[in-house]
Amino acid sequence: MAKIFWDTNLFIYLMEENPTFAHRVAEIRRGMLSRGDNLYTSAFTVGEILVKPSVTGRSDLESQYRAFFSRPGIAIISFDLPAAHHYAQIRQDPTIQRPDAIQLACGAAAEIDLFITNDERLSRKFVRGIQFITSLERAPI
Repeated sequence: MAKIFWDTNLFIYLMEENPTFAHRVAEIRRGMLSRGDNLYTSAFTVGEILVKPSVTGRSDLESQYRAFFSRPGIAIISFDLPAAHHYAQIRQDPTIQRPDAIQLACGAAAEIDLFITNDERLSRKFVRGIQFITSLERAPI
């Protein structure tokens, strides 16, 4: 049973039924469920997901997304003091943007086994507290 963190883009692909990536994300989720892996993301992800319904005035969609993240099976990691410590370490790398550093810091604070993103440049980084960072395409599940 692994602790797997999904970056924001994976949820967007799935929720918006992205024709290029939604199938791969769903495939990964099915594999995770069959193995009993735990799905993690950050409160930052939830905030990012809620931007589009907020901007477009779609309160129905906002409620749907809130409900999605409130159900069992998805652990939401807060940006707390341990995450802030990791954030300070991660931000020493000037090539990592602040939003990405927040995501990685939350994952590191939760001692994530696998961090999946579709940001190829992040997949080449090493972050203490995260066993592996990989791209959606190369995710081994």
